[in-house]
Amino acid sequence: MSTTITARPGTPFIEVTREFDAPPSAVFRAHTDPDLIVRWLGPHGMEMELIEFDARTGGGYHYVHRDERGEYRFRGVYHTVSEERIIQTFEYEGAPGEVTLDSMTLTDLGGRTRMVSHSVYPSVEARDAAMESGMNKGIQQSYERLDTLLEKEE
Repeated sequence: MSTTITARPGTPFIEVTREFDAPPSAVFRAHTDPDLIVRWLGPHGMEMELIEFDARTGGGYHYVHRDERGEYRFRGVYHTVSEERIIQTFEYEGAPGEVTLDSMTLTDLGGRTRMVSHSVYPSVEARDAAMESGMNKGIQQSYERLDTLLEKEE
């Protein structure tokens, strides 16, 4: 499957669209089950440690990705968690104060799922810095790993 990442110049937004060969309930579970999320979230070669993970409305998360170059810490708060939509904040601790508001929707395509994620950054500069950080590669590789996980979970 291909992942489409759209970041129009001059806007503080990023939109990610991806389809999965799995029903929305399986994609939702992969995003909210701590035993599953550590198996797919992050680029190839990264280890993930959950410090906190409470994927419910009002819950929060804090995790660390590690590789031979170091640690990368992330945290946020879940504002809405339902099988159709997850709304959360997202902050990379290496860029404190650059908090995004992320909204992910899952659409049933008859046994397949279309996921659309929309991220709002505090500024165009913050969005551009995220794009320049290599996050595209991390997104692409995470969803490749999620495809593999969903195949095994069927």
